[in-house]
Amino acid sequence: MEKSFGKTNTAVFISGRGSNLSSLIKYSKTKKSLIRIALVITDNSDAKGLEYAKKSKINNIFIKYSDRESFENRALKLLKKNNIDLICLAGFMKILSRKFITNVYIPILNIHPSLLPKYRGLNTHNRAILNKEKYSGATVHIVNDKLDSGKIILQEKVKILKSDSVNSLKKKVLKIEHKIYPKAIIKLLTNY
Repeated sequence: MEKSFGKTNTAVFISGRGSNLSSLIKYSKTKKSLIRIALVITDNSDAKGLEYAKKSKINNIFIKYSDRESFENRALKLLKKNNIDLICLAGFMKILSRKFITNVYIPILNIHPSLLPKYRGLNTHNRAILNKEKYSGATVHIVNDKLDSGKIILQEKVKILKSDSVNSLKKKVLKIEHKIYPKAIIKLLTNY
């Protein structure tokens, strides 16, 4: 892995409001950080998360998602150009192809709002509540070619209360996501 000032050059892929991106930017500015966020890529020109990238003067690129292949080809070129050694998916709502995953030759991390392997995919909070689960949580895992099925790096759980709604559970899980994503990056990079 190529290091920039001893830190791993990292790209963050986002699609929405970017709260995990904001958390990763804060972490990247700490002394103990192992990453330098060099690039933010989004498939959504209106992604609120772009504001965090702009505020922190991080190179940020919108790539129109007309089809997966053209999006991924453009992303691959940008990753190479920016010497990226780690990709963090943070609320990126597209599924990357097997070809992309194998062609990047670098780890891709994703954060998912459930205790994988339970509740892969979407509507995790709703499904956990409907199934009367006692706990939910967040999982950081390595991306492979099967949805939300890669090697788990770190998980943390939260108790689901009878009073919890989808919205209140989402807020609790998001707090955990912000806490464990940087920890998972440290775990991955110190064992890589």
